[in-house]
Amino acid sequence: MEQFEDTDNQKTQEVLQIDCEAAGGYIASGGSLSKISQSFEERPVQIELLKNIAQAFNASKIGVFEAGTGVGKSYAYLIPSILWAINNKERVIISTGTINLQQQLCEKDIPAVEKILGKKIKFVLVKGRQNYICKRRLMEAASVLDLFEDETEDIKRIADWEENSSTGSKSDMTFMPGENAWTRVNSESDACMGKRCPFFNECYVMKVRKEASNASIIVVNHHLLFADIETRINGAGYEDASVLPPYRRIIFDEAHGIEAAATSFFSESINRFKINKYIFQMYRKRKGTEYGYLCSIAVFSKNEEQIEQAYELTNKIKTALLNLEIAGKDLMQNDYTQRLCEATARNFGPFLVCTQALAEVLGSFVNLVRSIMEGVSDQDKDIPCMWEAKVILRRLDMSVILLKNFSLWDEKKENVYWIQQKRLPPDFNRAEKDLDYIILTQTPLDISGLMQAGVFEEMSSVICTSATLAAGKDFRYWCSRTGVSFLDPDRVLCRSFPSPFPYDKNMLFAVPSDAPLSNMSEFQQWIEMAIPRLIKAAEGRTLVLFTSYESLKSAHKTCVSILRGFNGLIMKQGDDDNARLLERFKNDNESVLFATDSFWQGVDIPGESLSQVIIVKLPFSVPNDPVFMARSEAIEKRGGSSFMELSVPEAVIKFRQGTGRLIRRSDDKGVVTVLDKRIYEKRYGASFVNSLSDCKKMYAPLNELTDAINRFIFD
Repeated sequence: MEQFEDTDNQKTQEVLQIDCEAAGGYIASGGSLSKISQSFEERPVQIELLKNIAQAFNASKIGVFEAGTGVGKSYAYLIPSILWAINNKERVIISTGTINLQQQLCEKDIPAVEKILGKKIKFVLVKGRQNYICKRRLMEAASVLDLFEDETEDIKRIADWEENSSTGSKSDMTFMPGENAWTRVNSESDACMGKRCPFFNECYVMKVRKEASNASIIVVNHHLLFADIETRINGAGYEDASVLPPYRRIIFDEAHGIEAAATSFFSESINRFKINKYIFQMYRKRKGTEYGYLCSIAVFSKNEEQIEQAYELTNKIKTALLNLEIAGKDLMQNDYTQRLCEATARNFGPFLVCTQALAEVLGSFVNLVRSIMEGVSDQDKDIPCMWEAKVILRRLDMSVILLKNFSLWDEKKENVYWIQQKRLPPDFNRAEKDLDYIILTQTPLDISGLMQAGVFEEMSSVICTSATLAAGKDFRYWCSRTGVSFLDPDRVLCRSFPSPFPYDKNMLFAVPSDAPLSNMSEFQQWIEMAIPRLIKAAEGRTLVLFTSYESLKSAHKTCVSILRGFNGLIMKQGDDDNARLLERFKNDNESVLFATDSFWQGVDIPGESLSQVIIVKLPFSVPNDPVFMARSEAIEKRGGSSFMELSVPEAVIKFRQGTGRLIRRSDDKGVVTVLDKRIYEKRYGASFVNSLSDCKKMYAPLNELTDAINRFIFD
């Protein structure tokens, strides 16, 4: 088996380039794939994609390659990646957006490519350390169950499960522990004792890291890759191991989601429940008795007497949190979100006074904890509660920084500052009377500079691929949002590889001409009449995609009433876990699933279970979304059109993701029905229509469409 070895002369050793023709030959007629696959069919477009990726590796370029459904992009990037890793002893990272694709790569595609190449290679799937149990933390949590009564049962179940686990991975559990229990026992960088830990040789994270250090191919998700990139940008550099071992080549699959993943990763949020939880774990007083990590640490500290300040400070924190919550709700009124900007700064005044007050008292508590911890002698530094306190201290530190940043918002234009009001589920905490709460969030305005400097300019080669990168005839939108457009154009290869599927024969695109415009008050009532008729036309087998959960719930309720006696299941997102909903949908050829955001992409249902995708509205971002508003304003300030440069292309890519749920195999057949006739009535609608693969199109009254849909599917 080929295995990666870190070497000092990696940069200076002679590069062995990939023979592009020979690499393509593996999946061509007469090649090794044709000899081991009974269902082999040569795909010229797949061979071309493979050769382009190999050329990008050879020339150390950035490849932006759109590959339609059915091209077979995983083989097209795995073959050159593995050949490069073997030839040059150079590690390749493959980053994806979904767990399903990671599992497919590791369980199916990479082993298949090993057979095609006739070579074995060391590969590993790496998840963030927070996904693994820490044996030391689990042992300590199990020994003090009386301190955390709400998590007792979960921690016992985790401990029982861990005894027979070889991975310690949360994803392998047969049950789902509560978040509070899991965060008490999972691996945390700040709580890691390293080689001083009594469980170091049995550590699940260290085991995975050792496997990764020897691996030529490492499969990760976008979030974990950004966690590694962040540490390298902040000083770890690119030559040594950080969250991941060192690397210089990356494959981004599902690359359409890079901006969203980076935005999510680099955002920070706090709320009263988070802060109260941290304080509760650190210090609390009940019936005259003090509890928490700080009490345990103080016993070993020369500054033990300072703990007398803790009770007063924690009470002040509770008061400051309450005041902040009240000010936030006064500010929200009937809105769910509010952005802090020039237009709203006056209204935010009382709220910012409260953020500053909370930052001050929380900062005082942090300083108190730090002082008591610093008073512990070196010989006692390894007491378990010290390591747990470090985790909480870091989170409290970050909370203080975020609160202070809100007060300095006008000096920190690189971020968007906003608050939102959410509601807890009624069964969250029986003692919690106020289920509404305020979340404070800081989000990067633009991730393109970070991607340019931290990823593309530092890597020897980066391949970005997805079925949906273009929002029109080119990749300008995606490249501008991710920083590729700032690179030397000579270093960037952009190409589109169309799907080989016969869309002209197998797909009908239908839009009802008699629908009201989607912004009219009667639209909801109309769709609740139209959707059941369309479901009948397809005899079930329908995925209905919404942009609003409220609209979904209302339409689902009406549909269930109208279709009483219908043979198939009529399910909606939220009725069950998403994976189980999909499984039930796949196993019932007459079922219907009403879904929102997460089902627009990554859903793969080939065959007769899915014959119709209904898109209720064009998937434009909600206009009052704080981050979307800030990004739109930034475009307008530089003289651009936010609608044409952001709103439309963003919606087109999501629209393409939604329509892409239908045809998953060459013999799939079905209909995409769009109920939003703006796609034909508005000028910008052409951007959506033109983004479709060549297919039959029909713009007619609903009565005509239902007949045509039934004939198209069943004739």
